[in-house]
Amino acid sequence: MSNMKYLLIISFSAVLSLVSCVPGGRYRTLHDKSVQYMNERDNFKTENLELSMRTREMTAELESLKKELAGMEGERERLQAEVDRARAQYNDLNSRYTELQQAQEDLIRGNVAETRRLLRELQDAQENLQNKEDLMKQLEMNMEAKRAALDELSYELEQRNKRLTELEQILEEQTRIVKDLKNKVSDALYGFEGEGLTVSMKNGKVYVSLEEKLLFRTGSYNIDANGRNALKKLAVVLKNNPDIQITIEGHTDDVPYISSGGPIQDNWDLSVKRATTVVRVLLEGSGINPARLTAAGRGEYLPVDANKTPEARRKNRRTEIILTPDLSELYRVIESY
Repeated sequence: MSNMKYLLIISFSAVLSLVSCVPGGRYRTLHDKSVQYMNERDNFKTENLELSMRTREMTAELESLKKELAGMEGERERLQAEVDRARAQYNDLNSRYTELQQAQEDLIRGNVAETRRLLRELQDAQENLQNKEDLMKQLEMNMEAKRAALDELSYELEQRNKRLTELEQILEEQTRIVKDLKNKVSDALYGFEGEGLTVSMKNGKVYVSLEEKLLFRTGSYNIDANGRNALKKLAVVLKNNPDIQITIEGHTDDVPYISSGGPIQDNWDLSVKRATTVVRVLLEGSGINPARLTAAGRGEYLPVDANKTPEARRKNRRTEIILTPDLSELYRVIESY
C-alpha cells in the first residue's frame, strides 16, 4: 500500500463532516480536525506497515517451525528404529535367559558366572529400552507443542492476511473511483485545460484548480462568462456523481487588499467571497444537493509558490474545487477489527 492511502481515509472523513458556506472561524475548526484526522491516518499507516512487517516475520517463523517439525519427525523415526532394535535385543536376551533358567538344573557351577552376565545384559537392555521410550515420549510431547504453536501461528497469519487483503482491495477501489472521477472532470473541462485550469489527483482527491484570470478580475469576486461556462460543465459531472463531497477554497496572493469601504476588507474576505460565489454558480439550476458543498477562504496563507515574483503571485491567485469520494465502506472494514 502506498504512503498516501491512509491520508485518503482521514482527509476524506474531515470533508464528509463539513457543510456548505462555512464562516472562517468554523472552517479553521474543521481544518484543525482535518489535521487531526491526517495524524490518525499516519498512525494507521504506521500500523499498516508494522502489520505487513509482522506478517513477513510470522511467515518466516512459520517456515522455520515447519522445517523444525520435519527435523523432529526424522529424529522420531530414528529413535523409533533404535527402540525397535532395543526391544528385539531385549526379547532375544529374555528368550536366552528363559532357556538358561529352564536348563539351570543341568548347569555346572561354572555356568553361574554366565548366568550373572546375562542378567546384567538383560538389566542393561531393560534400562536402555526404558530410556529410549522416555525420550520418545518427550519428543512426542515437544512435537505436539510445536504443532499447537504452528496451528496458532497459521491461524493468526491467515487472519492478518485476510485483513490486509480486504483493506488493499477497498483502497484500490477508492483509487479507481478517484481516477475515474478525474477522467470525467478532465473530459468535461477539456477545452479549458491549459487556459488557466488544471485537474490533478492528490491525497486521494481530485483537485480542479482555476487561476484568477479564468474566473475573476483582479480584486473582484464576480465571475465572468468564460469562468461561468467552465463551472456549469463541472456542475454536470458533480450532479451525476452524488457520492462526491465538494469543497471550494479561495486563495489570494500576499499583496494586501486595498479596501474602499465596501464589503471586502482584506484578502481573507476576498478569498471567502470568491469561494461562496463559485458555490452559487455550481448550485444554480444544477440540482446538486447544497449539503455536499463547503465554501472556505484560505487567503494568502496556502501558496503554491512562496516566491515574491509576479509569476508566483499569479499562481497563488486561484480557486480550488476539491472533490472527495465516499469512504463509508473503508470505515466499515476498519471498524470491524
